[in-house]
Amino acid sequence: MQLTQEWDKTFPKSDKVDHQKVTFKNRYGITLAADLYQPKKASAKLAALVVGGPFGAVKEQSSGLYAQTMAERGFVTLAFDPSYTGESGGEPRNVASPDINTEDFSAAVDFLGLQSFVDRERIGIIGICGWGGMALNAVAVDQRVKAVVASTMYDMARLMSKGYNDSVTLEQRTHMLEQLSRQRWQDAENGKPAYGPVMNELKGGEVQFLVDYHDYYRTPRGFHPRAVNSNGSWTLTTPLSFMNMPILTYIKEISPRPILFVHGEKAHSRYFSETAYAAAAEPKELMIIPGAVHTDLYDRVDVIPFDKLAAFFRANLK
Repeated sequence: MQLTQEWDKTFPKSDKVDHQKVTFKNRYGITLAADLYQPKKASAKLAALVVGGPFGAVKEQSSGLYAQTMAERGFVTLAFDPSYTGESGGEPRNVASPDINTEDFSAAVDFLGLQSFVDRERIGIIGICGWGGMALNAVAVDQRVKAVVASTMYDMARLMSKGYNDSVTLEQRTHMLEQLSRQRWQDAENGKPAYGPVMNELKGGEVQFLVDYHDYYRTPRGFHPRAVNSNGSWTLTTPLSFMNMPILTYIKEISPRPILFVHGEKAHSRYFSETAYAAAAEPKELMIIPGAVHTDLYDRVDVIPFDKLAAFFRANLK
């Protein structure tokens, strides 16, 4: 595995933290690549945070920004590339799985818990966008995680199986499954998966949230050559495993560990956090950021409530 050693993030490097590339394996034997951030001159064992997302992004984008910023606030943090994407292993490339990508979070917890400078009883998770749903799914089963933040959350299983705002009819769902099922034969015959067009290209007339995605992923603001959403596309059959695996079924079992949902007031995706919040058990909190759209919580450091996140984890990773 060849890891890029020079700084190639979409955000400036902080002089307040130490950074290194690391690798570890998940339960399925896939090697994950990650960026480890540590506060400089830390002497005691520290609380630690795993950071993942958004869906289709890499650790050099939003998750790395969250990780570095939280390390500036005193946490050991680990931003990882999910299986099959970025610098992590797995073939074919650019495929997602509700099971394997949930496992990626727990594998990151494995790694952090083995570090001598980490207090393994004080580990939390931050999941961004589609990895917010994955993070909640992971925490529901992984009792080692003591607190979780879901920022600008998507439930990818709900989106892929029901469409935006649950608008997909049974007839449309059946047609989609027919297409996906037959695509498997084409992929098997070709010996490799087919991919869709490059993500987030604009042709004109798109709804505003797609323009917002383009503004992040396809411009200097957030473009990264290894990101699916910047420079590639998912396999056509990626939705298959999400279609009948609702990942938030057991969200109540996160309790009594706390959940903090953070979402933009004007985000098209706000309903994902609101319904997940309603389904979760106490202790829970939903923080709505006035005026913010979905992608503002990717990288707008004046919008992302980092002080709130730090206070939440300090209180709950005692």
